[in-house]
Amino acid sequence: MGNENDTRVHSTRSSSSSTSASKKRVSNATHSQQLTKKRVPLGEITNTVTDSTQNSDLDSTQKQVLHLKEKAEQDSENWSIAESTQISDVEISTKNTKCEVKIKNQWDLESSLSSGSNQGLDLKKCSFSSSIYGYLHSLEMEENRRCLSNYMTKVQTDISVKMREILVDWLVEVAEEYKLVSDTLYLTVSYIDRFLSSRALGRNKLQLLGVSCMLIASKYEEISPPHVEDFCYITDNTYSKEEVVDMEKDVLKFLNYEMSTPTAKNFLRILTKAAQEYCKSPDLQFEFLSCYLAELSLLDYQCVLFLPSVIAASAVFLSRFTIHPKMHPWNASLQRCSGYRPSDLKECVLTIHDLQVKRKGSALLAIRDKYAQHKSASMERTNNSSS
Repeated sequence: MGNENDTRVHSTRSSSSSTSASKKRVSNATHSQQLTKKRVPLGEITNTVTDSTQNSDLDSTQKQVLHLKEKAEQDSENWSIAESTQISDVEISTKNTKCEVKIKNQWDLESSLSSGSNQGLDLKKCSFSSSIYGYLHSLEMEENRRCLSNYMTKVQTDISVKMREILVDWLVEVAEEYKLVSDTLYLTVSYIDRFLSSRALGRNKLQLLGVSCMLIASKYEEISPPHVEDFCYITDNTYSKEEVVDMEKDVLKFLNYEMSTPTAKNFLRILTKAAQEYCKSPDLQFEFLSCYLAELSLLDYQCVLFLPSVIAASAVFLSRFTIHPKMHPWNASLQRCSGYRPSDLKECVLTIHDLQVKRKGSALLAIRDKYAQHKSASMERTNNSSS
């Protein structure tokens, strides 16, 4: 009986994956098209001001925002020049408000993480988006929104770290199967970790908790979320509709029906824009790699130690280091906006870097396969448009 429980998550995952691959949800074909709808991220909606608006009289709020932006640009130049004197072996060249840091020799990851100023940072100097960042940061610090960093040893007796890794890896496949936005996946893992931080759960209920948390998260994030029957189907009907609904109720009561919480994805949207403050066009390679690295952190139980904002900042740091190894991966804009120095990110960056180079989690392929497929599809679209 014990051996059957040990292998339940593994067997259910493999059987559900093969079943979903062969059937492709034939029984749910009537609403499959609805599941392909994607929510437009609020951060991606353009805020460009038209010429007619520029010519019209600005109200007091608009004037205040413009004043803050101008002040932030001026402070950015002054702050960057002052901070540059504390970084060794670099050359600073300024042009208007832009500061470029040119590294004489190639930076290694350790030296990049050790550099940075020790002076305090004022979030008021940031742009308007950083005010949102500051609000999200205050929310993530609330105790009820955080999980225990040692819940596997302190609370759980029948669930292991390996089981959690397998569950999250499988949930990535489920999210891809139902075309869920990444916010849903991040929120799902947050619910799971927080629930497991306070309640002991048998291993035979771990997958049930996973699909129930994803059901709640998809209702919150998606326009057309999957139905309860869809999540029963994806588990090869291991759990009944009543079991999923009952677990959903338990999770909602535990959350006190407060389903919203900041995730690394929320911070990542702001920081990727801050990193490209002076770019004429978005760096899609950088954004793609940042999303990939941040998502890898979901697999590692050790990453529950870090705040979502730290994970997002570390993903940006490591992405810039990977793409431009001869340039310092952190700059004044990122440090001012995030409030973190490179030394603050060291432990998290090294943890994610281990995942990146497959020193950890090499057998967990769902996220790697997901981004490999997206990259191939993107390259194919690029080739078709150019031909």
